[in-house]
Amino acid sequence: MLDHRLVQTAVIGHKSSDHPVILPMDAWELDRWRKAHPGYSYWCGLQLDGCGGELSDRRYTTKVCHFAHHPTAPVCHRKNNGESSADHLFIKRGVQRLLGERKVKGRVETRDLGTGPGDAVDVYLPGTRRRLRFQLGAVDYRAWRRADDELAADADGIDWIFSSESPITQQFVGRHGYCLRVRCETVGGERRVHIGAEARDRTVSWTPLEDCAVTPSGILTPDTEKIRLTRPRPRPTVFPLQGGLAFALAPEVDVPADSPFAAKDRHLLVADVKPVDGPIVRALVSLPGDTEVPPAEHVYRVADGARLLIGEGAVGWAVEARRYTRLNAHDAQRTGLWTPPEPSQPVVAPTVPERRTREPDPVNAAEPITTHEPPAAPAPLTRGEMVTAVRDALAQHARLRTTTTWETLSRTVSPALAQYSDTGRRDLLVAVDSPLREHVPVLSSLIRDRGEPLPYLFRVLSELGVPRAAVSHRIKRWASVETERAFAAYGVPARAMPPRMSLEPEYSVVAQPTVVRKPAGFAEHQRTTGHRKVTGQRGHGDMGSSDVAKVRHLRALVTELEQMLPTLGKGPRKRARKALGPAQTWLAAYDGTTRITRRRRAASVRERAGDFVLPVQQALETAKKSVGASKQNEDRQQAAREERLRRAADLGSRAKRATHVSHVAAEDHVDQLTRQLVDVAAEGRTVALKDLNLGSGAPGARHVLVAVDRGSGTEAPLLSALVTGKEGAPVVFFRDILRKVGLAVPQTDEALLKIWRREQERAYAAYGNPPRPLPPRLVPTASQTAPSRT
Repeated sequence: MLDHRLVQTAVIGHKSSDHPVILPMDAWELDRWRKAHPGYSYWCGLQLDGCGGELSDRRYTTKVCHFAHHPTAPVCHRKNNGESSADHLFIKRGVQRLLGERKVKGRVETRDLGTGPGDAVDVYLPGTRRRLRFQLGAVDYRAWRRADDELAADADGIDWIFSSESPITQQFVGRHGYCLRVRCETVGGERRVHIGAEARDRTVSWTPLEDCAVTPSGILTPDTEKIRLTRPRPRPTVFPLQGGLAFALAPEVDVPADSPFAAKDRHLLVADVKPVDGPIVRALVSLPGDTEVPPAEHVYRVADGARLLIGEGAVGWAVEARRYTRLNAHDAQRTGLWTPPEPSQPVVAPTVPERRTREPDPVNAAEPITTHEPPAAPAPLTRGEMVTAVRDALAQHARLRTTTTWETLSRTVSPALAQYSDTGRRDLLVAVDSPLREHVPVLSSLIRDRGEPLPYLFRVLSELGVPRAAVSHRIKRWASVETERAFAAYGVPARAMPPRMSLEPEYSVVAQPTVVRKPAGFAEHQRTTGHRKVTGQRGHGDMGSSDVAKVRHLRALVTELEQMLPTLGKGPRKRARKALGPAQTWLAAYDGTTRITRRRRAASVRERAGDFVLPVQQALETAKKSVGASKQNEDRQQAAREERLRRAADLGSRAKRATHVSHVAAEDHVDQLTRQLVDVAAEGRTVALKDLNLGSGAPGARHVLVAVDRGSGTEAPLLSALVTGKEGAPVVFFRDILRKVGLAVPQTDEALLKIWRREQERAYAAYGNPPRPLPPRLVPTASQTAPSRT
């Protein structure tokens, strides 16, 4: 028996070495080992979770040979001393040797996941953006999911190789048809690495690591390649449904292509499904394939045996029925899925014509027999029916956690939707989401136009009564939050909705008295029309329909004029702002989105939207004439672009001189990235690390960003602050950039975040159009924070 209290593994050369060795257990093998390697020194290596002390080999003839610490060495608290304690180093060395033989570039490193340096071995193949994780320590599903998401951040594919059988390996086998395994076998002073393929019957076929292949699809053995070619589609997760349900087929709707719920021995169809004591939903229904597809003009009941199929990720769900029966006319009508026809008309399938005459149903003997007549064209939907159909279609997309487009709604709801103008679409969506309620999501947020929310969504929200929707610049973020609310409310199962996002400004509005200038002739108009002096205050809630229409018209004029402000000259811009000021103040008081003085609020409730329409409309006409007659704005923009490119070229040249890189290719990477970041700063935005334009052969984002900031000067903003990592946070090496450019490194994450945001503000000010004064830098230089020597 092997005494596990004895040290069997060590590293060669020094305490930080990753060159492992196993001491031969028999005396004669140890003698041969000593002769073959007389100059080796052995250490209780740090990568073995050891103490770092030197070891000596002990030869015995009556017991197992082993390593031993020197008598004067400190107490070692190393937990694992057996043969397998260095498997992570043998795997690392074996993979490095395999990559070298296959001439594949890659990085291999061990990982400490909480129990020691031998928890895992990570392999990254930059040429194919693929990762391999040799999981040697125990892991549960949630820990595996977190690690899988972390590795997938910068990879296009991940291969997991497990050292032992566990519930996780069975999950892999059940989902993919096989699971990769790894084991090591002792051969002399080595541990030979083998890769195995575990099949569904739990048999494992092992292949030496040196006989495996590394391809863009991962690591392959002869057995894994066969299994991958013949493996079935991943199976969806199954949950039983209690209480039964009723359904009616909807053959006019196509089943999504490549649905994960499709099976060779079953029919996958779209149907309207009504659970017991639940609302009707449109969903996929999987029916037995040994029978024909049932006619679409009837309603069917699944009394028991129904199951809910849920796919991995966001692919949705489906209902699987093993047995179903057709309901009679009375029960079908009670479900709400069927309405009896007029007595004078025959029952005709609404969408699918019968190919043969069927026999009268014994349950409903009075039901007329279907003939070969073609189905009648469906009548156009009324206004109310169209609103209901669009609302149901959007709710179905929310259940499937997907967004949609207007073109998709036209195909699934009614072709008439394609003929709607933007105004007609806006009015329809207002009816779909009316009335606005806090605990009901706005389904219009699910509709996308080229991946973005609808360009007129702010008008829909304004008419629904969302405060500040007409003037806020955060509609895109609002739509994203409302989409998540819809997914939560209509998901299966439903979950708590996050709060609705407020479009209030992120900064507090300082209350200042504002003098509202009445349009010329307004007082005379009051006298001539006989308006009486207002003695009391009238709230906005007392407005009639004509007043509400004027408010909408005023909002539209103010929005259009605000959008034209950047393109106007000095004179027209001044007049536009003079007309916009009172109108914006009144609208803010009308919406209740700003704090104003009591005197100003008393004046605002006596004024009407029509008082401001004429000045804003006149300013808008003047602005349109100014834009059409002058091209000064285009010249200024062109000059700004040329100036920005010139500053980028100057900054890039300084950065290239500071890097001292000998190759011209490296200088091009710095210049290229500098131009990209200057353009990002000029647009007032940030860029993700994965979207940097480094080009092929770049030394790495960290090195190029350091070179860019070194050449920008001591007072220039750090362009690396415009680069974001995960979830919009600073990149993980931002502290290293501060240190390498000669700035002090903050100790806390809070201080680092403040410095990072201030450098963004400085970049926006330096490269804006026009440039603005730079805010002061929050981080001192490293020399200023160094302790003085006396």
